[in-house]
Amino acid sequence: MASPRILQRSRWHEVFAGQGGRERASSGSVRHQRRSQRRLRAQLRSSSLPEDALFIEITRRTTGQEVTASNDCNRYEAQAWLLSPPCQPYTRQGLQKQSGDARAFSFLRILELIPHLSRPPILLFVENVVGFETSDTHAKMIETLKSSGFVTQEFILSPLQFGVPYSRPRYFCLAKRNPSSFWCPCFNDKLIWCPSPLFVHDGEPVTFECLRPQDNWDKLLESCVPVEHFLEFKSPAGPKTAEYGFENANIVSRECNDSSKGHDERNGFSSTGLDLYHVPLSLIERWGSAMDIVYPDSRRCCCFTKSYYRYVKGTGSLLATVQPEMKGKGFPLKEQCLRYFTPREVANFHSFPEHFVFPDHVNLKQRYALLGNSLSVAVVAPLLHYLFTEPS
Repeated sequence: MASPRILQRSRWHEVFAGQGGRERASSGSVRHQRRSQRRLRAQLRSSSLPEDALFIEITRRTTGQEVTASNDCNRYEAQAWLLSPPCQPYTRQGLQKQSGDARAFSFLRILELIPHLSRPPILLFVENVVGFETSDTHAKMIETLKSSGFVTQEFILSPLQFGVPYSRPRYFCLAKRNPSSFWCPCFNDKLIWCPSPLFVHDGEPVTFECLRPQDNWDKLLESCVPVEHFLEFKSPAGPKTAEYGFENANIVSRECNDSSKGHDERNGFSSTGLDLYHVPLSLIERWGSAMDIVYPDSRRCCCFTKSYYRYVKGTGSLLATVQPEMKGKGFPLKEQCLRYFTPREVANFHSFPEHFVFPDHVNLKQRYALLGNSLSVAVVAPLLHYLFTEPS
């Protein structure tokens, strides 16, 4: 097998760059908020590029609704498109209306335009929820791409497979238009369940074990680093804490019991330290049975959604900062001093670089909304590198 080469000076068109957070103000300020959050979301996706792919020039970021005619696509003159269409039509919790959902129409419109473009893209990167691969929208996408001269390789990958203790499997489709080809063409038109094809080096044998569905994500936990490596704040060491910075469960601090302090200030930044992130006892008493609790030595946490910090059920894991005698809900949650992960910690779980920061004017709830359901850099970076790699 010949040595690979990296495509140079590719121009990137990013579609579905984000619509913004929940509407909370007047129509004028909401429009401004949407523009701001759209730019921030695009920046988050841009940070997914690997270091040796910084030559990619992002020429345009749009929402799906902005792309309505072939001329709109042709004028961008982009060789590569990143498409992250709305996932709600395909989620397990939703109505699963698929292409019948109005939120799918913009992506379907883009698919209709591709065969008619005078300057079609060479590369495509599509991301969505697990479940998209069985939808009628997916069938339409594959049909359109094949008839337009593309070959595809599809992946279902989770950060857990890259050593990150973050459970978030996602669907990805990589597509290349002839005469471009993949470094491992034996996986053309296949659904791949592990990242091994992304790291095949010259002369290494190719295994097809990755075509078997991942039936148990939990078996990957042993290879993940502990949650503590992603923490911005660590608990002060107590009698049991030498290794992980836990407090002793019998020494519950007064601040923990008064965790509602500062809770009303969550739209600003007047609280200091961790006070702002403590989970109020009122929420623990009402929703404790629905909370997912992790510890600094845990090797898995649940997916964070844009509703994290506003709701506690099904929006992401909470961190227990007190070492209980018995982990889990067998020990009173109110004595485990629960807190939310900070926005910086959520960014860490998404593998954003250390230099990633939010502008000061973006408040706490907006930060969580922007980070929720973001792409995992640990997953996307090798996918993009593989997509931009060509056989010599």
